[in-house]
Amino acid sequence: MSWRILAWSALGCVALLAVIGGTWLLLLPGVPAQGTAPAISKDETEATLAALKPPRRKRPVIAIVGINDMTETTDYLMPYGILARADVADVLTLSTQPGPVTLFPALKVQPHATIAEFDAAHPDGADYVIVPAMSREDDAAALQWIRSQAGKGAIVVGVCVGAMVVASTGLLDGRQATTHWYSVRDLRKHPAIRYVADRRLVVDRGVATTTGITASMPMALTLVEAIAGRAKAEAVAREIGLAHWDARHRSEPFQFTRPFALTAIANTLSFWNREQLGIALTSGVDEVSLALVADAWSRTYRSRALTFAAAAEAQISRGGLRILPDKVAAEWPAKLTPPAAFDLPPARALDQTLHDIDARYGARTADFVAMQLEYPR
Repeated sequence: MSWRILAWSALGCVALLAVIGGTWLLLLPGVPAQGTAPAISKDETEATLAALKPPRRKRPVIAIVGINDMTETTDYLMPYGILARADVADVLTLSTQPGPVTLFPALKVQPHATIAEFDAAHPDGADYVIVPAMSREDDAAALQWIRSQAGKGAIVVGVCVGAMVVASTGLLDGRQATTHWYSVRDLRKHPAIRYVADRRLVVDRGVATTTGITASMPMALTLVEAIAGRAKAEAVAREIGLAHWDARHRSEPFQFTRPFALTAIANTLSFWNREQLGIALTSGVDEVSLALVADAWSRTYRSRALTFAAAAEAQISRGGLRILPDKVAAEWPAKLTPPAAFDLPPARALDQTLHDIDARYGARTADFVAMQLEYPR
């Protein structure tokens, strides 16, 4: 008798959870209405550029800081790759501790220096500090270093959920800010921070923040323009395949919707059909395209992108960054090798990758990835 009671109790719990889960899904919004992002006035754009002018050096020093265990892939690599390509500043990737930086959801890199080594080489500090999303928003070493750089006069840029790291330093208190759509609710919990919607980047008195992952592309170009002028920014934008890079954005389409939740659930439950996709890591690879492609394929909940090379040594990227292969292998099974997109400009490489994800896993998964990347399509 007791086992029957237990069985019926278990079934009752399952049924209750199903009802709760179904109700939760029904309460989620459907697909938000699409539309055109509001135009940004010339005055606002000029004010943004003026606020981002190099604070000290004519050729500024830009430091991109990450924690060794889990810093977001595109947040870390895309600003570096674009700014290094522009060659208008000395750009350095940093880590809080010695050793490689493991990026999420893909890739591993050897940074140029630790924060301690940077401080020894640049006692006056950086002109700009770029803060990516990190797995820990309260990392003591990172927070202390960011505060110290701001105290020396650096402009601090929180990319994506890096805005929450900056919020943890207290530097956003009394300022306007934005962040990745998924973290807006957390940002609003800070009573001293005023969230700004419908802006892909927000600058307020020496602190800048952006929306989700792909916003680091317009943010980097805005920095190029602030440092070296419009013509230089336009030249770099053409190289990376971006038509415009101002703060225009529509926040409403980016939210936790029913289709987003259903895709996450369905793809997670397809655990028996998960793929490890191989990306050949070669010398001279464009780190921006690599970041976007590997990041996108690793966000499907159906696949993970791994880099491979014939030897364990790091490969030097287009911008001079040391990228470590995940696997040592001469080749990868053809059916598990995604179509090459690295011969395209980075922005087009992402578009092509989303097209390839659509072909492999369906339109819902491609939309699911674009939503995570906060990428307007």
